[in-house]
Amino acid sequence: MSHHLSGPHLRSPKDDARLDLTDVFAFPAAEAGRTVLIMNVNPFAPTQGEAFHPDAVYRINVDTDGDAVADLAYSFVFSEPADGRQTVTVHRATGARARDHAAGGEVIVSEAEVAFGPEPNIVDADGLRFSAGLRSDPFFADLEGITDEFRWTGKDFGIDKNVFGIVLEIPDEELGDGPIGVWARVSVRQDGELVSVDRGAHPSLTAYFNADEVKDRYNAGEPADDWDTYREPWSAVLAHTGGYGAEDAERALRTVLPDVLRYDRAEAAAYPNGRTLTDDVTSARLAMVSGGKITDDHIAPHTDLLPDFPYLGHPHPTS
Repeated sequence: MSHHLSGPHLRSPKDDARLDLTDVFAFPAAEAGRTVLIMNVNPFAPTQGEAFHPDAVYRINVDTDGDAVADLAYSFVFSEPADGRQTVTVHRATGARARDHAAGGEVIVSEAEVAFGPEPNIVDADGLRFSAGLRSDPFFADLEGITDEFRWTGKDFGIDKNVFGIVLEIPDEELGDGPIGVWARVSVRQDGELVSVDRGAHPSLTAYFNADEVKDRYNAGEPADDWDTYREPWSAVLAHTGGYGAEDAERALRTVLPDVLRYDRAEAAAYPNGRTLTDDVTSARLAMVSGGKITDDHIAPHTDLLPDFPYLGHPHPTS
C-alpha cells in the first residue's frame, strides 16, 4: 500500500492524515538537465485534512555521497490555514543544517500560495521550480485484493483519490555529479519539541515488514541506522513470507535498506533506480515479499498525469 497509513494498525501517524507521507518520487524533468523530486502526503485529501499541518515540517532529504545522511535538504513549512487559503515557505539547507529536522538554511520561497483548486500555483525561484497543493494521487494498487489473501478485484484504490503534493524541479548541478539518495520526512511540533512521525522512500516497507509496536520507532529513525537495526527482523519476515534463505534475504534487503531511494541519473529512471509516476511498485513489492510467487496485482498506472510540471494530475472533484 505504498507508504500510505504508515502508523500503527494501518492508520495515519498520530491519527492525523495531514502527517501521513504517502509516496516519494525521483525522475528526470521534461526539460533536460533537471530532476524532479516529489513527496505526497494525506492519502484522503481533503476529506481528512483540508490543509497542510501548520505545526509540521515536511522535508525532502538528498544524500550526495552514499552514506545515507542528508547533505542537502528542502523543508516546507505551512501557515495556519484561513478562509480556505494557506501559504508555504521553502528552506534549503546544506551540510550540518541539512541533518537537523527543523527547517533551516536559506529561504528560497517565501509565503507562496498553496493551490487547493484544480490549477497549480507554480513558483520559479533561484533556478528551482516549486508547487504545493491538492493533486490527484498517482498511486495505483488493488489494496482490497492484497488484504483479502490476493484475491484480485480489479479495483484500483487510488483511481479517485487525491493527495497533497509537494513538487520540486531542480537543476542537476545542484545535486552534484553522481548518484543521489532521496527520502522524505514529516515532523510535527508537540509540547515544544519537533518529533519525527513519518519518514521513508521505498514504497510499502513498513506495512509489510514492521510490527505495529515498531512503526513509531521506525518513523522516528535515521536511514543510516536501518541496516543494523532492521536486517535481522526483516530477513525473518522474508523467510516467513517468501521462503528466503539468509543470504537471499540479505541480498533482497540491500535494495531497500537503508530506506533511501537511490537514483543514478546516468541510467534510465525506473524503480528502484529512482521512481517515476508510472512505475508498478506494488507488483515489485509483492514479488519481493512472496519470493516471486506473486508478481502482479493487475492494476495499470493512472492516465491523468501531466507531461510537464507539476506532473501530478489535476485533483478529482471532492463533492
